[in-house]
Amino acid sequence: MNISSAIVHARPGHAAEVQSALAAIAGVEIHAVSAEGKLIITIESPGDRETADIFEAISQMDHVMSTSMVYHQTEAEPEAEIQLA
Repeated sequence: MNISSAIVHARPGHAAEVQSALAAIAGVEIHAVSAEGKLIITIESPGDRETADIFEAISQMDHVMSTSMVYHQTEAEPEAEIQLA
C-alpha cells in the first residue's frame, strides 16, 4: 500500500473543475482547497507504478498548473503482517 500527499495548483478560477476531476479518481481524497486554487490531496494505491500513474494523470488534467508530491510512504499490508506474526 502506498500513501502519498500532494499539492495540486489549479489555474485561477478553475479550482472547482479540478476538484471535481480529482474526486472522480479512485484512491484520491481531497483534504483542503484554498482561495488561490491550491488543493491538498492524498493518493492511496497498491504500488509505486499505480501511484506514479495517478500522479501523472493529475499533472496532465485540464486547468492544472502544477502538482507537487509532498510525502510518500509505503506500508505493508496489515493482513500480511498478521500472518507473519
